[in-house]
Amino acid sequence: MHQPQRYIAHFDLDSFFVSVEVIKNPALQHRPVLVGGSSERGVVAACSYAARKFGIHSAMPMKRALQLCPHAIVLPGSYKDYTRFSNRVTDIIAHAAPAFQKASIDEFYIDLTGMDVFFNPLQWTIDLRQQIMAATGLPISFGLASTKLIAKIATDEAKPNGYLFVQPGKEIDFLAPLPIQKIPGVGKHTLPVLQQMGIHTIQDILQFTPQHLEQKLGKWGQTLHSIATGSYDMPLENSHETKSISTEQTFAANTTERVFLEQKLVQMTEKVAYELRQEGLFTACIAIKIRYADFTTTSKQATIPLTFCDDELIPVAQQLLQQLLKPHQPVRLLGVRLSALSKHGQVPDLFNQINTKANLYKAIDAVKNKYGTFALQKGRSV
Repeated sequence: MHQPQRYIAHFDLDSFFVSVEVIKNPALQHRPVLVGGSSERGVVAACSYAARKFGIHSAMPMKRALQLCPHAIVLPGSYKDYTRFSNRVTDIIAHAAPAFQKASIDEFYIDLTGMDVFFNPLQWTIDLRQQIMAATGLPISFGLASTKLIAKIATDEAKPNGYLFVQPGKEIDFLAPLPIQKIPGVGKHTLPVLQQMGIHTIQDILQFTPQHLEQKLGKWGQTLHSIATGSYDMPLENSHETKSISTEQTFAANTTERVFLEQKLVQMTEKVAYELRQEGLFTACIAIKIRYADFTTTSKQATIPLTFCDDELIPVAQQLLQQLLKPHQPVRLLGVRLSALSKHGQVPDLFNQINTKANLYKAIDAVKNKYGTFALQKGRSV
């Protein structure tokens, strides 16, 4: 039986937080803008392309960013506005797409497999991009390819505010000349090992067998070989059917520091709980994800009574982390995911109850909405 040609579109809102701020204040256009915490310990959550010319990037300490560009404009950020714009884009995609996955607040995958018998997948994706830009004013780039990963890499090549189609059968030709850093997951830990092996571009990976790469890099080596051949693929989680809120962070250096990991866990749980409340939702399931230096990935989840409260989610997250952590195993990625989400109309509406905890969180979120997402943080997360 003939298998339909797989088509995956990857949409990414360019410098999303900054783009929203520019819509709110057009005078920021083409200026070096940084969104994030302005304190000594603050980090850059997003930066404009004008700021990137100074060597600034996301996750950089704000102090260092301002040394590179002292005249940069620092904004605290408004997650309420970002969520509102993201939801508008989501609604447009959900209305048009046969199947899609919302990978993050500013990133979407659309599965167009088999739809080429009805329409031209490239023209359909171009039209959808135009519709999003016309409705929101946001710049957005896309890549179209036969797999999620190649579509994502194509989007990065198309930025800013462009698109790129990797035609079926041309995957290896597209990937071959690209630097290995273009592969998501190749960072400070893996890059020196690959360079020492003489691997500088994606095509260089194919000089080695999967077994040789596995000897050097563990399971990640086999994955790299699969990526270089264009055959590596991941399933698309249909957001028409599933709903979750998640965040994850790949660390600049692998770490075994438990205090650091717990600090990051608290920050991330606060972040997803805040987003949960902004969408008027409750969660009944929290999951923790860990990826180790050898790219072994493990996760664990717990079912909990419906809640939107940080102080109820954080102890469960900490308990899951303790159960997952392997002694002396360096961690490269940590993630938190909330699922089994419910609208508050299905349970007692805590937002409207006159009780101390609900009012406390309303006050906290009001401060974050006014002064920025990073304005209030728990002491243990600083």
